[in-house]
Amino acid sequence: MDRKAPETGQAFPVSTIIDTAIRVGLVAILAYAGARIILPFVFLLIWSAILSVMLYPLHRRLAPRLGNRWSALLIGVLGVTLLLGPTALMVTSLATWLYSLISSLQGQDLSFPPAPLWLEGVPVIGAKLAENWTLIAANLPAVLAKYGHLLTGPLAWLGSFAGRLVIGELSFIVSFAIAAVLLAYGLDAAALVRRVLLRVTGSQERTERLANLTAATIRGVGLGVVGVALVQSFLLGLGFFAIGLQAAGPLTLVALLLGIIQIPLILLTLPVVAYVFFTEPTQPAVIFLIWNVVAGLSDNVLRPLLLGRGLEVPMPIILFGVIGGMIAEGLLGLFVGPVLLAVSYVLLLEWLEQRPG
Repeated sequence: MDRKAPETGQAFPVSTIIDTAIRVGLVAILAYAGARIILPFVFLLIWSAILSVMLYPLHRRLAPRLGNRWSALLIGVLGVTLLLGPTALMVTSLATWLYSLISSLQGQDLSFPPAPLWLEGVPVIGAKLAENWTLIAANLPAVLAKYGHLLTGPLAWLGSFAGRLVIGELSFIVSFAIAAVLLAYGLDAAALVRRVLLRVTGSQERTERLANLTAATIRGVGLGVVGVALVQSFLLGLGFFAIGLQAAGPLTLVALLLGIIQIPLILLTLPVVAYVFFTEPTQPAVIFLIWNVVAGLSDNVLRPLLLGRGLEVPMPIILFGVIGGMIAEGLLGLFVGPVLLAVSYVLLLEWLEQRPG
């Protein structure tokens, strides 16, 4: 009785299936191990890549004169030098203020200033506010003893936040060093990104468009939004520290937040100026007022210079990026969040505009 030979092409040999399973398993193990190793540095590497994209036009101008590596080294050293002092000053001031506040609340020795004289003259609510203010100032230890347990959670969060700020400062400095390395190998990195995009899109035209669109969005948001906010908060912070405000660090950080989400800084500077006029002599207060006006209006000059032809991104996208990034990664996420979310938003719109097929 003749047996029929097995038809070829109907089934894979067992050895082929085993070989394929082993290869897929090895690739999966390597991918998982690589992801576990690089996961703690994801935000740091993303911000370094964003910095390198923003600084690449400057590097391209300097490279013909200094050479590729010397230009990248100069940009990295200048970036670290320029940011190290102000960032360390702001974070140190904020951490000191938080530590002082936490210690005072835990020791129940927090002092409360007397009510300002002008508060009672405020229409309708002034007298009541002044009365409650005076009552709290006179009985602050009793108030803290009664309601201090409600502050346990916020105090723990504030302590954790201060620690993350210090880590964020160090990460910010390291990111400039990594960005300098990326600039030195910018052409190779750009070629690698284009190869990946080409494999994903399957079209050279779409690859170039997506690469250019991503770079334009990073420079538009990174320079026109984050860059302007950094400069403005730096100028305001100089005034806060020069006038001797105890909360100069936190106020500078608030100015940075408001600048990134594009809320008028007058909401911050107006009460600060009023406080300075109430506590300082007239001449320093007037100089402080003029400095705040100049710093607050500087975005009208900086934004056209830095934004260039960057794409417009809705403010809610920036806002969610700032809040989400700061919750996820602290100080570093404050900068990565809005840029990353803006790029995702622009690429989503680009994908939606593509015709299927």
